[in-house]
Parts: sequence; structure tokens; C-alpha cells
Amino acid sequence: MLSILGSPKTLCDGVTRRDMLWAGGLGLLGVGLEGFLRLRDAQASSPDRSSPNRSAGFGRAKSCILLYLYGSPSQLELADMKPDAPAEIRGELQPIRSSQPGCDVCELFPRLAQVMDRMTVVRSMTHPYPIHGVAYATTGVPTTDIPMELNPRDGRHWPFIGSVVDYLERQNPARRRREMPSNIALPFPFSSRRSGEVPRAGPYAAFLGNAFNPLWTDFHGQANRTIVKTLNNETLEVAEPYVGITPESGFELASSSGIVPDLTLDRLDRRRSLLEQFDQARTQVDRSDAGRNLDRYRSTAYDLIGSSKLREALDIGREPRSVRDTYGMTIFGQASLAARRLVEAGSRFVTVFWDEYGLAGSGWDTHWEHYPRMRNELAPGLDWGLSGLIRDLDQRGMLDETLVLVLSEHGRTPRLNNARGGGRDHWSEAYTCLFAGGGIARGRVVGRTDRHAATVTERPVSPKDILATTYHLLGIDPETHLTDRTGRPMPLVQNAAVVGELME
Repeated sequence: MLSILGSPKTLCDGVTRRDMLWAGGLGLLGVGLEGFLRLRDAQASSPDRSSPNRSAGFGRAKSCILLYLYGSPSQLELADMKPDAPAEIRGELQPIRSSQPGCDVCELFPRLAQVMDRMTVVRSMTHPYPIHGVAYATTGVPTTDIPMELNPRDGRHWPFIGSVVDYLERQNPARRRREMPSNIALPFPFSSRRSGEVPRAGPYAAFLGNAFNPLWTDFHGQANRTIVKTLNNETLEVAEPYVGITPESGFELASSSGIVPDLTLDRLDRRRSLLEQFDQARTQVDRSDAGRNLDRYRSTAYDLIGSSKLREALDIGREPRSVRDTYGMTIFGQASLAARRLVEAGSRFVTVFWDEYGLAGSGWDTHWEHYPRMRNELAPGLDWGLSGLIRDLDQRGMLDETLVLVLSEHGRTPRLNNARGGGRDHWSEAYTCLFAGGGIARGRVVGRTDRHAATVTERPVSPKDILATTYHLLGIDPETHLTDRTGRPMPLVQNAAVVGELME
């Protein structure tokens, strides 16, 4: 089961939800009064209708599902295998033919191989930052470093793409009042289920304000398999939901907003009454633009928390067991199914994270025991979850209007290391990402790497190009500007171009 949450426990400005909740009840969805005041001046500029980016494919996607593989899979064990390379490069896994001619995939992905003709593979992703830059991969920020990676509140961060979509949606008067969130993320708040106190940066709204952080869910199901994870000399046995969960596990819109665990809808209504009395005493503020903005966004928060439509969309128990099984009975597979249900119900941008769990350095960060983890932990869940999503969207007639992105921070080193069980380290010079639906071409390969999958030899593509293309397909001009905290106009993404080869 999942319960809807707001922003992470400590927000990007360092203020806790409880602080803001008791400061007049203005903390719904992590929004403080300062954030509301700032929203008054944060206006998106009008897109340039003569922009050359308004070409074929603009606005083809009604919604987007981002599947984010934290830690980063190896390009050599995904869809850029090099069977003729030396053993220390190619490793122990073999390629198999896929339904897309000329695009073999790893033998651990037999189901994915069957749907590759409905996808486009970009083998030439590249950038200069081989660190876990989730924010770099999913925001327009032009550079990154390790201090930024480990500090969501670093003032240099730019807004997460889902937050930008949400912000621009709310500028549209026809879409301000809605039953479904425009920016929701599963299965639990990012970087919250691993050991260690330092949260990682990434899916946050930065200078747009906490009102535009993703609306998070939380997983309350039960893992039914355990695995042993390794980090340096540390090992930990973990009940691992990315490997398997019980069929009774599911998604549910609980009575909590995530602000405080026991905030029921009845208590929320009582708090609403108290806030209304409080607001009546604030007539001067209420008459201002800031007051009107506050009312509008708090009203949106109430609507979402009490939305039966959202609650029903998260309830995957409404799906036939046969459909659930096609996604795989893992937290990633079932969250991907929930993502389909959410976009079907009207959500604009849904993110599913394959996140670290139990031990830092987990997820797809395979510095140790690369092949055992690929076989037993990672590949099966992705094979079922991604292939199930593509088939389901296609069978329902939703794939052509739903953009699916499979992204990560970087790739893995071509040469295997000598760590316990063998491993691959960080590598950002060349890696692979997958795309489907929403205006993406079917059965295409973009770019090429050298014989070791180490460098790009044809059509380099940056993470910023992917963001520009995503905005384009969602009907948002990538040249649109936002206003930061200092009043400066900031582009959604800079030094980027729409990748025409990706589109139909």
C-alpha cells in the first residue's frame, strides 16, 4: 500500500514540514508563506511561436512516465553489447536478438527483447560528469559536482523537469483546479530508504519553491525475498522489494498527506476550518496578490489530498491479477503499473525511481558483484516492469500519447574492475538510454560507440538534449524562461537541442 506524502522531511530551504504546519497550517505539500510570496513574481515567459524547435512532434505527448534507474546500468549489459571485445570488456553475458533488427540486447532481457521494435535506443549518451548526478540528468542545471549531488538545498540547483511541467500547468487557468497531480513520484521519497544521513539531490523544484516538488508516495507492502548487498567491506542482508513483493502489496491513497502521519481527512477538515478563521483575520493579506496565490495553492493541496480519483488510480488491486503479473511482482513493476493508471486518470508527469534500498551504493550502482546482481536482483525486475509497461500502454492505445523515458546518471566502465565479484565503475563518456511512445520513433537506434562502448563515435546526445526533446514532445517550448529567486530569467535548459532522430 502507498500513502501520499508531501515533500521530503526537511525541505529544500531547510524548514521542516512540522515547522510550517504549525505556523498557521501553511505547510501543505511543503509550501511555506515565503514560497507563496515568491510565486507572485515567478511567471513563465510567453513561448516564441517562431521558435525553430516548434517542428514535427511538438506536443505529441499527452503525458510522460519517467523510469529512473538510479546508480546507472551498464551499456554493455543493456543494448550496446560488444561480443567481439576482449573478455575483460564484454564480460560473461551474451547478446540475444530483439524484435528490432540490428539491436541485440542482453540475454537477461528476453521480454524486453520482444518489445524493442516499439522503442528507440540512444547508444550515444555522453557528458563530462561521472558522478551520481540525478539532478544533472533531470534538470536544466548546466554543471554539477559532488557537493551539489549530496545537497538538495544547494542554491545552484535548477528545477526538476516534473516540477517545471507542474509549474507551467498551474499557470494555465483551465488546469489550476484538478483532481490529479501533474507531478507525482513513486515508490517512496527519493533517497529515503538507504543507510546514511546525507540525502541525494535530484527531483526537487529548486527556485520554483517547494509547492512544485513532486507529490510522493510511500510503499507499505512486504518484500518476500532477501539479498545480500555489498558496499566496500560492509555487507547487509536486506528484504528487497525490488526483487519481489507479496501479491497483497499494493497502492492506496491513505488518509495521511505525509505532513504528519496521523492527519486524517476529518482532522484535515477541522484544520481547514481553523485556517479559514485565521484567514478571516488576515484581510489585508487576503486582498493582496500573495494572499490570492496562497489560497489558490492551498486549495489545490486540499483537492489532491481528498481526491477519490487519485486514490483509485493508486489502487492497483483494481487491476486483474493477470495484468499485474505482466509487470512483475516487484516494487518497480507494480509502481510502473501504478504510473500507467495515473496517466490514464489524467496525471501529466509520473516518475518511478529504482532507488537505493537498505544500503547506500545499491540500486544499479554495481561496483561490486556486478554479474550476480544483474542476474538475481536487477535485470529480472527491469525486464518484466519495462516490457509490461510498453505492452500495456500499446494494447490500450495509450503508447502514442504517453512518452516513456528510461534514464540514468551515466553508464559503467567498459573494463571490469577487480572488486569482490567483479564490478563496473562510473562512466559518462558513453552510455545507453531507452525511449518509447509520445512521438518517439519505433524501432530505431540513434548513435554509435567504439568497439568497447567507451566513446561516442556517431551522434553524441547530452542529457540536456533529452530534456529539450521531452519538453518539445510535451508541447513546451524548450526556449521558455522561468524567473529565479533573484528575478533573473532562467531557461528551462540551455546549450541543448531537440533530437530530431528520436522522433517519428
